[in-house]
Amino acid sequence: MALSKRSLDTLIDLVEIKISCMEVWDREDRREIANLQQAAAELRALAGGGDAARALGLNPAEIPAKRSRGRPRQALAAAH
Repeated sequence: MALSKRSLDTLIDLVEIKISCMEVWDREDRREIANLQQAAAELRALAGGGDAARALGLNPAEIPAKRSRGRPRQALAAAH
């Protein structure tokens, strides 16, 4: 299942907000921050495309294709 660019951007924002709100008190907190930073990097790679994803060991075939906004041209022409 592929995520849309909009969903990826939302998830990246949420992870970055959580990172900025956390206070590090112990080793467990540092691990949590590291996990969140890794998750943010992976989400950015998915949002960015092939080369960044390959660098993280992700399959570029699973990266969602960029979608254009609005109705497809064929549907627009058929409506008239």
